[in-house]
Amino acid sequence: MLQQLDLQNILVLDIETVPQYANFEQVPPTLQKLWGAKTQYQRKDETPDEFYERAGIWAEFGKIICISVGIFTKEQPMGLRIKSYAGHNEGELLKEFCLLLKKQPVNMVLCAHNGKEFDFPYLCRRMLINGISLPLQLQIAGKKPWEINHLDTMELWKFGDYKSYTSLSLLTEIFNIPTPKDDIDGSMVGHVYWNENDLARICTYCQKDVIATAQLIRRFRGDELIADENVTIV
Repeated sequence: MLQQLDLQNILVLDIETVPQYANFEQVPPTLQKLWGAKTQYQRKDETPDEFYERAGIWAEFGKIICISVGIFTKEQPMGLRIKSYAGHNEGELLKEFCLLLKKQPVNMVLCAHNGKEFDFPYLCRRMLINGISLPLQLQIAGKKPWEINHLDTMELWKFGDYKSYTSLSLLTEIFNIPTPKDDIDGSMVGHVYWNENDLARICTYCQKDVIATAQLIRRFRGDELIADENVTIV
């Protein structure tokens, strides 16, 4: 599986997102009403205020604070180079990420876990909101499915079965991919950002997901895992 892919032509990525405001009281009144309308079916018995901590999931109400990327190296044994774009100014980090993509081949494959449902569309929406032109690798309008160079490790695992979501944590466990026991998970990113102001901690968490996704690709191919000493963070 995936043996036909050139690993050096794959950019593995992960994004971390948070609500645009520290709390619901800071949200402009018009957006408060729109938030309530947007989430009326998801909230169930929760009020818009109580539900706002999850606003980072929606690109209209959240923002990107970290993008981590990984590229497989050509050296033998194969390694992985990790780089992150993180900051409080979403527009600037998105511009830096776009500059990276412009330096890459147009046919470079973008890979993320649940990327087709979350990472890729979220990036596109936030770029447009920030007035940034979409890089060629993210432009999919008018393309046929086989012309889109996007790889999703969760979709690959489904094998056509669309009944359930499979987390990256579960796949790393069953494929025996060693991962550090993190002190945070995705649900805690907003709190760590707005209440603890610890962007570096979030960046580290994002990088670990990129490493885990890259290792999962290796497992899908039947390859040996990349050794820890061959993972470089730049």
